[in-house]
Amino acid sequence: MSILNFNVGILGHVDSGKTSLAKALSTTASTNAFDKNPQSQERGITLDLGFSSFSMDMPEHLSASTYKQLQITLVDCPGHASLIRTIIGGAQIIDLMFLVIDVTKGIQTQTAECLIIGEITCDKMIVILNKIDLIEESQRQSTIDKMIKRLRKTFESTKFPQTPIIPCSASSTLNLNEVISTLQSYIYIPQRSPDGPFVFSVDHCFSIRGQGTIMTGTVLSGSVKINDSIEITTLKEIRKVKSMQMFRKPIDRAIQGDRIGICVTQFDPDQLERGLVATPGIIKIFHGLLIRMNKVKHFKHEIESRTKFHITCGHSTVMGKIVLFADHSNDKDEKFNFGKEFEAIDQYPADGSQENTQIFALIQLESSIVCQSQSILIGSRLDTDIHSNTCRLAFHGHVLDGFTDSDYLNKDLPTKLRIYKRKEKIGYIDRLVDDQTIIGKDLFQKETNINSFVNFKVELQPTGEQGFIESPFGQSGKFKVRFMSKTSSMKYHLYTNHLDGLTDETKQALSSTGKGRKQQAKTTATNTEEGESSESQQQRIRIVLKFKKYLFQEKTIIAQ
Repeated sequence: MSILNFNVGILGHVDSGKTSLAKALSTTASTNAFDKNPQSQERGITLDLGFSSFSMDMPEHLSASTYKQLQITLVDCPGHASLIRTIIGGAQIIDLMFLVIDVTKGIQTQTAECLIIGEITCDKMIVILNKIDLIEESQRQSTIDKMIKRLRKTFESTKFPQTPIIPCSASSTLNLNEVISTLQSYIYIPQRSPDGPFVFSVDHCFSIRGQGTIMTGTVLSGSVKINDSIEITTLKEIRKVKSMQMFRKPIDRAIQGDRIGICVTQFDPDQLERGLVATPGIIKIFHGLLIRMNKVKHFKHEIESRTKFHITCGHSTVMGKIVLFADHSNDKDEKFNFGKEFEAIDQYPADGSQENTQIFALIQLESSIVCQSQSILIGSRLDTDIHSNTCRLAFHGHVLDGFTDSDYLNKDLPTKLRIYKRKEKIGYIDRLVDDQTIIGKDLFQKETNINSFVNFKVELQPTGEQGFIESPFGQSGKFKVRFMSKTSSMKYHLYTNHLDGLTDETKQALSSTGKGRKQQAKTTATNTEEGESSESQQQRIRIVLKFKKYLFQEKTIIAQ
């Protein structure tokens, strides 16, 4: 194909001049561009994604490519805080971002959020310092210089430290040539492969009487041609492609990255407002998702396990509860590895993913969503007061895998996902039986099935001896612990070669518990005079049991 379609997202705070910029640059508009929506015109702000385009020659640094012409598709995103989910959806289909900033106001709340979205979704950004015509000409250059200096300091801590900043006025077209020339120098060849399954992100859907239903959007992967069968995933219906257009020009084939309209046989457009259309059988409907999590550094709150967030993936935003877990191996698997064991954690670490540790999240969705593997997912708190001047975007990641059965919590998780929680119980010594045996107490409840813990290793603290739980003792929750020496005749026990029995100091501290009442009373009196009773000596020595308890199991499963 000789035309490269390059998608440029226009993001920024409300009323920074994004739509004016799109209008000034474009030569062709889609049906929903430039705030044609009656509600947008009534409120005077952009309420939905708008698409328009213009063409230019291929830049000199790409002259050796197979493309002969460059089509720039502008994705005009709304700027109002309440429409952040629409902004996120639009940003996930772009190759480069224009961040539009009002020169008279600088960085505002939604400017910052758009910058974060840009960092998550794309690698190139150009800053448009708009509305310079509002500054008196005598003060214009000094005002621009001061603002650029402030912005440079802000961008130092982002992935765009050297981003170009272009002063202009979209409404009066002042300096727009520099915007175009800078864009041209930043153009690159994105991944554009016709191979693989066809996946199409639909952002608008409407019907034309006598023709059919039109779906407009961006090709995310693969290719499509007239007469191909495609599946409308949420409706579970298959339709044939009747015709296609790219900005009002008929085409017979489109590939990854192209912005097109597809006409299929009639269905109710209200059933699809947004979503994914694809090669039949490729896209699934998920009830739970797995991601490798990255916290947004500007989110000031803790991200705690088993809390709820707004989950945005593509054009869908639903509520979801997160369960956090960590992988302590050094492996960085591209796909989620169900063969591993993971440790449940209570919150995202304050210092992020530590060396050799990756943080994952199981996201339990309250409503199912349609998405594909490796889709960008963003978690946020959209119910935060929009006037609070705080970042609402909490975390992001790519979808690694998911669960399609609505009853996955009972059917899939117990067998597929092994997440354990580290547990620790502390008990005390009831009495010394012999040089290798003690009776313990207070580690278990009376009703606990102690047999589940037989052969589990325990440690005495602070003395350090290691032993194992040999059996329950009586019916009150007590238990017998064996500390075996290396010469013990019980050579078949798992810990035989690791346990040296109780030390002389520990046996001496505990020996009073094995004596008769009179002798015990005498010993206790002597120790009391010396300032420490045998009871207090016993209480100083704790029996510590550490084990793993696995989550999502119908019956409790524990291990060491």
